[in-house]
Amino acid sequence: MKRIIYGSLVTLVMMTGCTKNFLDINKDPYHPEQTSLNRLLPTAEQGLGYALGFTNDNRGARGLTEVLAVYMHQVTVRESPDQYGADGNEFNINGAWKGMYSSSPAQVGSDILGSLQNVEVIINQATEEGNTIYAGIGKVLKAYAISQMVDVFADVPFSEANKLISDGIRFPKYDKGADIYPQLFTLLDGAIADLNNADAPNTAVPSADDIIYGGDAEKWTKAANSIKLKLYNQVRLVQNVSTQVNALIASGNLISETSESFLLPYGKGTTPDDRNPGFNDYYAGQKTHYQSPWFYETLKGYHQNVLTNNPDPRLPYYMYRQLKASAAPQNPSEYRDGGFLSIVFGSVGPNRDWSQDQSMTVFGIYPVGGRYDDGAAIKVDGTSGTGAAPYKFLTYADVLYIEAELMHAGVATGDAKATFQAALEESFKQVDYVVGLVGPSQSVPAIAGTAAATTYQDKVMAEYDAKPAAGKLELIMTEKWIASFGSSIDQYTDYRRTGYPVLFNPKDPVMAPGGRFQPPINGDVTHPGAQPSIQVQLQRAYPLSLPWSNDDLNVNANAPAQKQPASYPVFWDK
Repeated sequence: MKRIIYGSLVTLVMMTGCTKNFLDINKDPYHPEQTSLNRLLPTAEQGLGYALGFTNDNRGARGLTEVLAVYMHQVTVRESPDQYGADGNEFNINGAWKGMYSSSPAQVGSDILGSLQNVEVIINQATEEGNTIYAGIGKVLKAYAISQMVDVFADVPFSEANKLISDGIRFPKYDKGADIYPQLFTLLDGAIADLNNADAPNTAVPSADDIIYGGDAEKWTKAANSIKLKLYNQVRLVQNVSTQVNALIASGNLISETSESFLLPYGKGTTPDDRNPGFNDYYAGQKTHYQSPWFYETLKGYHQNVLTNNPDPRLPYYMYRQLKASAAPQNPSEYRDGGFLSIVFGSVGPNRDWSQDQSMTVFGIYPVGGRYDDGAAIKVDGTSGTGAAPYKFLTYADVLYIEAELMHAGVATGDAKATFQAALEESFKQVDYVVGLVGPSQSVPAIAGTAAATTYQDKVMAEYDAKPAAGKLELIMTEKWIASFGSSIDQYTDYRRTGYPVLFNPKDPVMAPGGRFQPPINGDVTHPGAQPSIQVQLQRAYPLSLPWSNDDLNVNANAPAQKQPASYPVFWDK
């Protein structure tokens, strides 16, 4: 079994040369003892995106969103995440864990290993050299990465992780999430101090090698403060954070415009391939990501509980229909609504496993840089989009939704309704911003400020006014869920903290939104547009955290026994 080594860097190799002088010892210039910061930084940033985003087998990228997009009912797949079935052997979980702690060259696209290991080297090396902007960026990346791991897995290696080179620790213990979180705030405070240290020599400063912010210390400072706000919001049920969040909001030093969003950019290149991993479905021989009927129905306004009869004009940016409404699919379909074709979460029906590569609805331009749905209904391929949509770590819209939640909960002072409305409007601006980054060859209309956008937003705000307190929170969290399509980790965190958005539950017989699903008949759920009937079952409870990587548990002498995900919550989950 391949041993996982935390903190290994294969590029740091000492070579000896033997000449006729025998005792002459030379250092190989192609394998230096110390790797430059401007090489480590982009690899660490890209590796973090790979570990958190979608999976792409061709590039060796394994991401947690691959599992959690299914758990948050925006994507449906036939693989193990269906029915909440991902266990410790799930290759996306194992791959993301390795990609975070001890990834392979194929996973990070370089001969330098490990996103967190690279970050650790950046922090230590930059601190020694007095290059505090690099050190500050490294600390922000580390705090953000570890917080995401805690939020997903509950307890993870932290205090002893990535200490092989510095301390000789091969098998790091798993720290409790409640013990890790306070240290993340300290780490972020240290990052902010480093980023704004005017007395440091900073003989090396990041520029183009920082693929996120281009070395802009002010933007990194705003990102660090915004991450702090997010983390305080996540622990608000277990500790009083009112003083801290009010100070952060009052500081005015948070992400405050679309262009300041904390994003990992992807490109249009194919050799090497630097496109969004989720774009793989456009050129893969077999497509794997079906668009969730539950998410589709939300955007169509079919649901009874929220956004009823209020179709979302972002739908053609989110999903692309390869099938015209009047056309027959290539095989019998399970779920179809006009040109939209998909399969249902938890399905065991006879039409679930037919190939639909040329008929199924796929990702659109917003989540992965695919195609805007202009009604052409073409069969997509690698030339149908650019794949240059960014991975969304933390956007300006997210920050506004967080503030609205905090104000609604009474933790922060301020107008929750006005902040929610600002977040909703920013979500539409964010679509246009992403489209601009994607650089599509087709004509894509702007959406922010259009009559359709205004009508939708006005109806949302009218519904907000009419709802009781719980309904207001549901709207805030549902709109945040919609806006963050393509990045599912914070969605998963939000759902466990608030209970929203409402997710499809195959075991609930009353979940019949807009007539799309009907009450059970003889234990099966039927859909009037499908022949034969959709058959849905669910044998597993909703996971309160993801199982740990069995690849690590099998070799790490200090790892705990595998958990039961349905009964192992994160410390902040009350």
